[in-house]
Amino acid sequence: MSKTVLHVGCGVADREKLHITFRKPEWRELRLDIDPAVQPDVVASITDMASIETGSMDGLYSSHNLEHLYPHDVSTALAEFVRVLRPDGFALLALPDLQRVAELVVADKLEEAAYVSAAGPIAPLDILYGFRPSLAAGNLFMAHRTGFTATTLARAIIAAGFAHVRVKRNGFDLWALAFRTKPAEQEERRGEETSAS
Repeated sequence: MSKTVLHVGCGVADREKLHITFRKPEWRELRLDIDPAVQPDVVASITDMASIETGSMDGLYSSHNLEHLYPHDVSTALAEFVRVLRPDGFALLALPDLQRVAELVVADKLEEAAYVSAAGPIAPLDILYGFRPSLAAGNLFMAHRTGFTATTLARAIIAAGFAHVRVKRNGFDLWALAFRTKPAEQEERRGEETSAS
């Protein structure tokens, strides 16, 4: 049975950017991005996905998008995530873990590399405010305007209308698995496999 995942903030086409859960043959990717230059299937902001039919998606994947919104827009985006999912759908979200970043800030390592990504070294300053080389190159979509701890992320997801969420801390990331409706116990166990890899 074919299923569709809405990949929000997808960037340039690359199936490897999808979480492994959505790279299985039964999943079809629908790419959505605010930047037309990356040639998504749908050009839209995650705060207004009106062109995506209500209840039409089996899954939604958002990797490092919510932190680019202003705080007052987060609830709007999360409500859009809820809206586009089928009743048995789920969202898998990844974003920076500010608690982990704060540990390095307290240790006075604001500009030291916390880890190295494909784009280069990432310092706590980049995690807090956006990747400085991208910002310097004029890509202001990369600016960070808000942030979360595991507790505040879970609270925001439930407040937006998801019925159930689990948040896991992994390295410098938070991973949230959010269900549109409360999953059965066996689905919950299956969902654990979709947590951070």
